[in-house]
Amino acid sequence: MVVSAFRKLVLGLSKATNSVAIGANAAGTLVVLGLVGIVNFDVVARGVFNAPFLGAVEVVQFSMVLIVFLQLPDVVRVNRLTRSDGFLVVVGVKYPRFAASLRHVIDSISAVFMALISIAIWPEFVEMLETRDYFGVPGVFTAPWWPIKLVIFLSASLCTLIFLLKVVRPADKPELVRVPEHEDKT
Repeated sequence: MVVSAFRKLVLGLSKATNSVAIGANAAGTLVVLGLVGIVNFDVVARGVFNAPFLGAVEVVQFSMVLIVFLQLPDVVRVNRLTRSDGFLVVVGVKYPRFAASLRHVIDSISAVFMALISIAIWPEFVEMLETRDYFGVPGVFTAPWWPIKLVIFLSASLCTLIFLLKVVRPADKPELVRVPEHEDKT
């Protein structure tokens, strides 16, 4: 009965974290679209009106960090984080339990590193929120640092939770990534 309740808790938590990760990914995609609009506006304003958008560089820097950290939890969720699974796939054919155990070890280490990022960034977020520190050129374009620090903290925390849930859930069999042009056409 306790095991069943634990499984339900893990399943419910997994569904919630998956939904949040998908939502964050969508927000990251909207930031990409906004960034495309800003860069295009800057190009047109620079070329046609000889009046560039003065904050373009700062907006691009700000947006790049937002995009990476908003989309990171979903990348972790779908197992598309850059890593080499070749060894695990080869070993998994003959020794599936060993591969699953090794995958759990890797996910545990990943959870620890994400937790360390969360722990390290939290004081920076609090400091930036209190001091109202900003980046950019005063009088031209400035933006506060704290939203970036908050996104990094929330993203790393969500990644920690996703990795931990991967450790406590039964191991899924990894799927090989297949490129459409290499699939059999029958």
